[in-house]
Amino acid sequence: MSELINNSENRKALLKHMILQLHQGEAPEAIKTQLANLLKGIPYDEVVEVEQELIKEGLPVEEVLRLCDIHSMVLDGNIDHSGAKPIPAGHPVDTFKKENRELEKQVLILSSLYESVKRTAADKPDENRDDSVMQMLGVFNALSDVDKHYRRKENLLFPYLEAKGITGPPTVMWGKHDETRDSLRNAIEVLQNAHGATALELADIIEIVLAPASKSVTDMIMKEDEILLPMAMDELTEQEWYDILKQTNEIGYCLYDPTDEWLPENIEFTLADLRNEFSGGIVRLASGSFSVEELSVLLNTLPIDVTFVDKHDKVKFFTQGQHRIFDRNRAILGRDVRMCHPPHSMHIVDQILNDFKSGKESAAPFWIQMGPKFIYITYLPLRDKTGNYLGTIEFSQDLTELRALQGEQRLLSYGK
Repeated sequence: MSELINNSENRKALLKHMILQLHQGEAPEAIKTQLANLLKGIPYDEVVEVEQELIKEGLPVEEVLRLCDIHSMVLDGNIDHSGAKPIPAGHPVDTFKKENRELEKQVLILSSLYESVKRTAADKPDENRDDSVMQMLGVFNALSDVDKHYRRKENLLFPYLEAKGITGPPTVMWGKHDETRDSLRNAIEVLQNAHGATALELADIIEIVLAPASKSVTDMIMKEDEILLPMAMDELTEQEWYDILKQTNEIGYCLYDPTDEWLPENIEFTLADLRNEFSGGIVRLASGSFSVEELSVLLNTLPIDVTFVDKHDKVKFFTQGQHRIFDRNRAILGRDVRMCHPPHSMHIVDQILNDFKSGKESAAPFWIQMGPKFIYITYLPLRDKTGNYLGTIEFSQDLTELRALQGEQRLLSYGK
């Protein structure tokens, strides 16, 4: 048998045969055992080719989706990556993989919470677990950030693969993305309505809704790390990866803010050049103009924190001054602003946005005491000349020193 499975064509034929057996209703457990025994060390590109061939031969994509989890579970850890290309730091694939590590950390937190609830359900089934509900809701809100990770695959990576004739895996993965998004939305909705649940009730929710949702995230991580990303490294040129890199900020990052800089060796631009290139170099406004560098430095020099949320409720921009009041990183770009707040305050954020969109309110000011600091926060709607809603600006400012001012400091007193 070893000479059979050591041959690429025979290996692919065997994998295809096994998947088709699953399609025809053969016993999944028996086939999984055969796959695990016969296909250890299968190269990642062969898995891609088999999925591609199955779809071309008429197996419905919906059926491939249904079977995908079964054969992927068997292949997990059995795929040969010995010929995979190295991944430079800061490369788009490096970012995808590091985002996956952050997602895994969130799933581990959930796993610990699941076990805690199950232990309580066994010992004290009627105990209230609202604390666990809130903790899990916070983690699922973080996991929902995976949408940006998926959209970068769908809108930036998949078109390049499809242009090279690789249509099967992107089609299958996009379908799994949608399933995962639905599962995460369902999990959040269930948790939002689970206040007052007993440990036993919450254990049932975990089993039926929550655990499958978090597992769908980790299943996709495996498919990416084991199959998609190594294959994409083989197929795309450095120029194509560079094109993807240039567009990545438009969508944003998932739970991770890249710190490494990567450029193809045959391109001599600095990142400062790239930022100007992305933005056209000059920002022209009705009352004047800035170079991109001037505008960036100006915004980051203002003695306030500014965050812009567009009309679709996505975080689009934030300043990066030296003395930030609230932590921000690029992982929030493209994220629904509601998900950037603790679960208990999300409904307030939603109310503010709705009031701005309807025209009911034109400002939402708040002030808080953060230790010795007095912080003033204002939300303001942006509207065009005809009153159409464009988004919301958040201004945050430390007013501690300003509140303590007395007397006068005139221009002529400068330097004295």
